[in-house]
Amino acid sequence: MTSSGSYDLVILGGGAAAFAAITEADRRGLSTAIVNAGLPLGGTCVNVGCVPSKHLLEVGKTAFEPPRNPFDAVDYEDGQPTIDWAAAIDEKDDVVASLREQNYVNVAEHFETDIYEGYGRFVDGVEQRSTSNQPTSGDDVTIEIVDGEDAGSVITGEKALVATGSSPYIAPIEGIEDVNFETSETILDRRNLPESVVIVGGGYVALEWGQILHHMGTDVTILQRSGHVLSGMEGQLGRELQRCFEEEGISVVTNVAVDRVKETTVTDGVSSIGIEATVEGGSRTFTASDLFVATGVQPNTEDIGLDKIGVETDGSGAVIVDDEFRTTNPDVYAAGDCIGEPMLETVAAKEGNHTVKNAFGDEGVTIDYNAVPKVVFTSPEVAAVGTTELEYMDEHGTCSCRTVEMADVPKAKAVKDTRGLIQVVKHHETDEIAGVHMVGPRAADMIPEATLAVKSGLTVDDIIDTIHPFPTFSEALKHACQAFRRDMSTMSCCVE
Repeated sequence: MTSSGSYDLVILGGGAAAFAAITEADRRGLSTAIVNAGLPLGGTCVNVGCVPSKHLLEVGKTAFEPPRNPFDAVDYEDGQPTIDWAAAIDEKDDVVASLREQNYVNVAEHFETDIYEGYGRFVDGVEQRSTSNQPTSGDDVTIEIVDGEDAGSVITGEKALVATGSSPYIAPIEGIEDVNFETSETILDRRNLPESVVIVGGGYVALEWGQILHHMGTDVTILQRSGHVLSGMEGQLGRELQRCFEEEGISVVTNVAVDRVKETTVTDGVSSIGIEATVEGGSRTFTASDLFVATGVQPNTEDIGLDKIGVETDGSGAVIVDDEFRTTNPDVYAAGDCIGEPMLETVAAKEGNHTVKNAFGDEGVTIDYNAVPKVVFTSPEVAAVGTTELEYMDEHGTCSCRTVEMADVPKAKAVKDTRGLIQVVKHHETDEIAGVHMVGPRAADMIPEATLAVKSGLTVDDIIDTIHPFPTFSEALKHACQAFRRDMSTMSCCVE
């Protein structure tokens, strides 16, 4: 679509925030255009994030814990699984392509949103008129597509939304530029399974991919900088998940400072990667066939012309916005990963929706980020919402917390999967639930109830007074709340 046009809203980026924005814009009868580059339409989640990683997690889980097998990539011989990594990638590609077509391409067509493919850059309106003679009006924001399929197109909008997402951040490790390494994006195009891998990082990307590869048959070592994995979450969660990983056979090494990486000896024409590190004051070298870097993500805001239109970023490159997602240019809004944490697909969608409400309806809608749940889709799963014990202690100088082991939950005993725990943090005066943090086989499905409790200011007694079906993992939250009121060691399954 090489052309020029003027719209009510122009969007730089084609992911969740962008599509939530065009959905709300359509409801208001606004004209929209998307400029998409880098990843295909749909952004990180459908293409290289949530959808492919969760698909491959389930493939690996099926091989490792085979209750059922809907995947062509997994076969069984003499009761033992064999895994075809290339077939798993093919299946992943099919799932991604189907969801991208259904949830993004078709949706854009339904809302009559024009899609421009190519790298878009904001330009100063006066400067742009002098070079291309394209008309702009008043304070309209101008985007020029500088390369790609629609290079040369110029579009303007009364308002603009920056929704350019994020990309893997590669930590500045000595030697990293001289070796081949994988990221959560590059691994999705790989056709052969690594024999062994060292993963640098201990966040959710490192843990999910570590378990995917381990379940597929790769020898996995995870190097974590701090004292436990998932260092940004409640400490009990990372320690419990680390214990579960080590029971499976995944090596997790903590308190690691990676000093340098380099190619090591070549065997049969294949080189290995050596990772030299300092571990609790001593020197260690880790060797594997492959290196996987999972040291975080960074906003995609470099060289998109933000300075030309007066939009400021912080030291990490994240676009600075107010509570209503307005940037330092009043006609430009930003949403999604490009504004920083929490970098979650559902949050990006909510932010994208709110930008349109605020930009064109002056509704002043905001998000309570304290009530945003976080989930790590490992096995067992990790989920959390609200305030941690340490955060509450820092704010109030005291903490009223209870932790229940999944081993004490009847459903966990019944299905013989007692991994995990759940902790509830409540207000020490009002009894309102301030935070819930859990590891368990169904944690991702349990966290919505906890999220509603934090969001709505429910008390532990509100949860206790709510009848939960028996036996379910969801009873764990009720048990943790009951622990504030009674000795759980003397309670039968059905006592209220």
